[in-house]
Amino acid sequence: MSEAQTNHRKPVVAHAEQADGQLEGVGARRKRFDAVGRVRGTIRYVGDEPVPVGTAYVAIHRSTQPHASIVHIDVTAAERLPGVFAVVTGQDLYKEFGDRMFTGPAFADQPSLAVEKVRYAGEPVAAVLAADIATARAAADEIVVEYDELPPVYNTDDALSGDVYVHQELRPSSVFADLAHLSGVRETNVAYEYRQVKGDAKTAHSSAATSVEATMYAPPTHHVTIELPVTSAWVDSGRLEILTTTQTPSYVRQMAADLLDLPLSRVRVRTRALGGGFGAKMYDRLEPLAAALAWKFQRRVHIPTTREEAFQLTTRHGATVIAKLSADAEGNLVASTADLRYDTGAFADVGPRITAKSGMVVPGPYRIGNVEVLSRCIYTNKVSAGPFRGFGVPQVTWAHETVIDELAHKLGEDPYEFRRRHLLREGDVASMGTPMHSADFTRCLDAVAEAIDWTGPTPKNNGRIRYGKGIAVGMKAVLTPTVANATLNFNQDASATLLISTVDMGQGADTMMAQIAAEVLRIPSTRIHVVQADTDATPYDTITAGSRSTYHTGNAVRLVAGEMRARLLALAAEQLSRPVGELELTDDGVCDPDGTVLASLPEVVHRKFGARGATVTSTSNFNSWWHPYDKTTGLSEKVTEHWFAGAVGVRIAVDTATGRVTTEHMAVSGDVGRAINPALVEQQLTGAAIMGIGHTFFDQLVFDKGQMVNGTLLDYQLPSIKDTPKRLTPIIVEAPHREGPFGAKGVGETGILAVAPAYANAIRDALGIRLTSLPLTPESILNAIEQGGPA
Repeated sequence: MSEAQTNHRKPVVAHAEQADGQLEGVGARRKRFDAVGRVRGTIRYVGDEPVPVGTAYVAIHRSTQPHASIVHIDVTAAERLPGVFAVVTGQDLYKEFGDRMFTGPAFADQPSLAVEKVRYAGEPVAAVLAADIATARAAADEIVVEYDELPPVYNTDDALSGDVYVHQELRPSSVFADLAHLSGVRETNVAYEYRQVKGDAKTAHSSAATSVEATMYAPPTHHVTIELPVTSAWVDSGRLEILTTTQTPSYVRQMAADLLDLPLSRVRVRTRALGGGFGAKMYDRLEPLAAALAWKFQRRVHIPTTREEAFQLTTRHGATVIAKLSADAEGNLVASTADLRYDTGAFADVGPRITAKSGMVVPGPYRIGNVEVLSRCIYTNKVSAGPFRGFGVPQVTWAHETVIDELAHKLGEDPYEFRRRHLLREGDVASMGTPMHSADFTRCLDAVAEAIDWTGPTPKNNGRIRYGKGIAVGMKAVLTPTVANATLNFNQDASATLLISTVDMGQGADTMMAQIAAEVLRIPSTRIHVVQADTDATPYDTITAGSRSTYHTGNAVRLVAGEMRARLLALAAEQLSRPVGELELTDDGVCDPDGTVLASLPEVVHRKFGARGATVTSTSNFNSWWHPYDKTTGLSEKVTEHWFAGAVGVRIAVDTATGRVTTEHMAVSGDVGRAINPALVEQQLTGAAIMGIGHTFFDQLVFDKGQMVNGTLLDYQLPSIKDTPKRLTPIIVEAPHREGPFGAKGVGETGILAVAPAYANAIRDALGIRLTSLPLTPESILNAIEQGGPA
């Protein structure tokens, strides 16, 4: 793409792109330090680590039934194969670990191997330990399981209306502060529900002049990370060590310690740079089984996965939203109601948190007088759903941006102008009771409208080709409360080592954190090395997810760098016999107020310790805070630390003979507070938007009576380069956050939120039909054309 295509509006930056050895701090378009290695495949991932001789490779026998009692497991044939060390069942592990083997971030409902019954087709039932992976997999195929089939729960309607329960009792976990209020219940498939009540929506609907109602559906999808999950675990001198593909090393450490009844000090978790995550590598994946097997047998175990097995580990939540939006005679929004149902599959995972965090924004970023929301996390007998880029919000954005668009059409108003009039502004109180700050929806909307020339003419229809334009706005809360820590070693040669537990999974976190530290310390960011997550060395961090790292870890890095700056100046003041208030730290070293260089930083450190290679160490912590929402109304004066605001605009051409949609131009904007690295911000906006195109037109997991039927890359459709827009414009909007590091916020999810409704709204503009189910396949478009209505 040309520069004009990819940079609609360049942000103001603190430092232009500079040569190696110069600062390249906040605002610099520094390239990711690992860019070449990722492209050439020279980076060492977890799966690239050599597996020591004597390691037991693990293969898993998986359930063929979606819901059934386990009557008997015959492992005789598997045990007889040469090279097999052991075969383990869920009952074997239960005898060893008891209820501790049930893990999960919200409810302790997920066994590493099924105990007594299976809850989805593909659930691990038995594990084989063997000398090599081929033998282990061959032995796993020899295992025979006798089942007593139970009535399955295939969808959320069945789950809510029937008397078959995926879990007889729900036992809360106590991992996270915002989920600590969960309580155990029996005989329900509703793992969690969030309600939001503001005013009297029912009465406001009944007296409204105009209303629109729609039932929107978004299917479960898969993350399809390039790097497959893999975990190794072993015991060394009485300590459990885990090397794994995880976004949550601190969580894995806590889970393993609880599982094995060990103090945290006896568990070490390490990871490497990840080849993509998007939520697929969070919480309880392969690690509980690896930990249990390594501890039980006191030997090293290694669990790789195939692409087909990765499909069985986790999915994005399928969701149904029944939404209604009403306006008065003047076109003011007066009422919004929504019934949101998340299909969490067999295990809750972090579905309760998703249910609340997304449920609170179902009304969208608009001023609405009366609101009523019911958001539920519901068990079914399908693969467990968990975090996915957007954390459930793309599904609700799909709903609120559909009904407001349709309401604009019904009122005869321009969809862009109608949205703009009702958008929340700085200081406005959103529907969940929290005032808006640093969430410039208006500038985001204006930017994409200008980029795609919203007010310009739409090409005239050409035979079977119809043209249209669409626009949509997204709103998401950052995960709150969470904790971030940072440790900084300043070296005698004026380099630094930064220790954080944020995992770089391709988003460029290590590069950006180095830039933040460099800005404070006034040293080149290329001289700051970021240590990969290792719970023996790097400090606690809640998770790498939810686009929280820029704000949370970035603040911890800014604070620790500030403390180091103060310490270095104090050392210099002592050495120079000058008041510390008279000294400044610049790119050249310690200076007086006139800019005269008094000492270089290597000199300051060397004088203190009298040795080359000496280091100065500082640590710092950053905690975000919130007011827990009222359990009756769902309202809170501060429900999140900050908001993500973004918008998408598209111009498309629809072939009415084939149903194929071609994107002439897509613009995606995001308010990032302050762009620490504009190049990385644009890449995040672009990457998220392209992933959103996949969810709009291709991605969906198909189930037939509980069986996943397209769990391979031969059958699971993904967009190719030919499906990307002819022109794609990422747009950076900066509304600095008063408490962000240099005003910055996250951006990793912003670009995906509003993609699907923007396209559906463009199809509505082109064809006059409203599509309400994703993906928008050529077949669904042709069916809608034929039927002349929703599809």
